[in-house]
Amino acid sequence: MPVEARALVKRYGHILAVDHVDLTVHGGDIYGFLGPNGAGKTTAMRMLLGLLTADEGSVRLFGRDPHTDLPAALDGVAGFVETPNFYPFLTGRKNLELFAALDGGGAAARIDEALELVELRDRASDRVGGYSQGMKQRLGLAVSLIRDPRLLVLDEPTNGLDPAGIRDMRAIIKGLAERGMTIFLSSHQLAEMEEMCSRVAIIRSGNIVYEGALEDVRASTTPRYRLKTTDQARALELCVTQPGVADAAREGGDIVLTADEGTVIALSRRLVEGGLGIAALTLEGATLESLFFELTEGSAAPGAAAA
Repeated sequence: MPVEARALVKRYGHILAVDHVDLTVHGGDIYGFLGPNGAGKTTAMRMLLGLLTADEGSVRLFGRDPHTDLPAALDGVAGFVETPNFYPFLTGRKNLELFAALDGGGAAARIDEALELVELRDRASDRVGGYSQGMKQRLGLAVSLIRDPRLLVLDEPTNGLDPAGIRDMRAIIKGLAERGMTIFLSSHQLAEMEEMCSRVAIIRSGNIVYEGALEDVRASTTPRYRLKTTDQARALELCVTQPGVADAAREGGDIVLTADEGTVIALSRRLVEGGLGIAALTLEGATLESLFFELTEGSAAPGAAAA
């Protein structure tokens, strides 16, 4: 198993930053790790890589403990947490050569391929001090790739990228997964995560409130409907008073509401009996974004879903 974390705890004085976190990353996953700022993502990722010592719990990377079995536990593991750092007065290629020299093996022979993959070959001779933030992110990915990892850990890999750059990074990550690499990444780009990931975990206030496959997302949230009638003001009144309907509100020219299928059927009958014509009633599929906000902005976090 590439990553197994069990009951991870990290305290900073009276602050419980990570509270008994369990994570399981299977081989071949593109695994998204999500949460609002301050939720404990970066702290948990640092513990996974042995950069922070857990106060309680255990971590295994391919069966090895990164806190007690270094450097062997990081064999086949690469990536970056927070912003990757380089020597700004050296070129991109020279930075890669230095990292390759530290790694040894065949790392140096993979530099050209990595530069090509992250689309930095034409800027490889430029000093990193002149790189944009997005270019530094891509160089950080190149540094990771020269290690030829089996597990790639990326913290906000699209940070600083424009829309085209985000699209290209998504294609790169998907391509790496198709080659058999396991990817563990965090990002605030929820639409991109939904596009890329096979499984996700959502952390809130140090707790995992969801872990599961993306295809289970729709089953984990209450359906949301969009309604248009011949009299929207009257329709909204009926929606608000219909048992089982939640969050009914005007959104543009439509009414949006949350309800299960049986409630929507009963509401439709009531609208028609009230003399209203239904122009449109459509189900909006649950998204990763809707699940994220439901689990991180509610008054109380639900328990974690099964892995």
